[in-house]
Amino acid sequence: MLEGKILKGIGGFYYVKSGDEIYECKARGIFRKEEIKPLPGDNVCIEVLDDRTKTGNIIKIKERSTELQRPAVANVDQLAAVIAVKSPEPDLLLLDKLLLIAQIKGISAFICINKIDLGNEDEYEAIKNIYTGSGYRVIPLSAVTQQGFDELREELKSSVTVFAGQSGVGKSTILNTIMQSRVMETGEVSSRIHRGRHTTRHAELVELTTGGFIVDTPGFSSLELENLGDILCEISLDMYYPEFREYIGGCRFKGCSHRTEPGCLVIEAVEAGRIDRGRYGRYLHFYSVIEDYRENIYKNRAKSGRKSLKER
Repeated sequence: MLEGKILKGIGGFYYVKSGDEIYECKARGIFRKEEIKPLPGDNVCIEVLDDRTKTGNIIKIKERSTELQRPAVANVDQLAAVIAVKSPEPDLLLLDKLLLIAQIKGISAFICINKIDLGNEDEYEAIKNIYTGSGYRVIPLSAVTQQGFDELREELKSSVTVFAGQSGVGKSTILNTIMQSRVMETGEVSSRIHRGRHTTRHAELVELTTGGFIVDTPGFSSLELENLGDILCEISLDMYYPEFREYIGGCRFKGCSHRTEPGCLVIEAVEAGRIDRGRYGRYLHFYSVIEDYRENIYKNRAKSGRKSLKER
């Protein structure tokens, strides 16, 4: 029995790296019976059927530390949230959504500001200041000048990192530059709508010489908060904003939502410029999304309850 990590899965076959070898494996039927699907990133145990052809079976999937549904990938350590200075214009609402999802999923996150050669220093420094002030690591990048890539390589060491961001920000180009090869197919950005085509067709882990892994993320940027399901009914949103944490518990009212309450320390920090006003505005947006989601759940439960009573 060998231990390894699934790099990718295609057509019912899973490619497992164990030591310096890669084995083509099928999953035992017990996983289908238990409705467990092996995912890229899974740490597994395999039995070797033929060492010459490097074929085997997956016989055990170890406990996952994290799991994402779209893309389907397990045991991600960190998220690299990518935005561009220009082409396309930075979508800070999407960026904050990705950071929020990472925190809820228990994944650490940092930010790559890409294509800094297309703008002036003030443009990307303004974005950098917002997020460093909010407690995030920020790495400005340019594939043209190579600025920031040594710093990024250090950040990726010995971790499984998922890259995500709006289409066209240059995620595949970043990965190609890191590997100094065409790791993922790079799509041209439409000059008409300034958005890239989805060219990565599946989640696949690519090993770095430093020992870490990276995975591209088709469709990840389109995740909605609602996809987190009932988790949203339980969370306290303010806990997922690092810049809020020093103020939580000090507001006048217990359970303060930091929206309209008098004596709210978060609102006072926004007014004093200690918390970025744009970040705070997007917090209010997410709060409303969660409130709407909760209300819909309660309405559906109430309808189901009324139907049950009528059936009695």
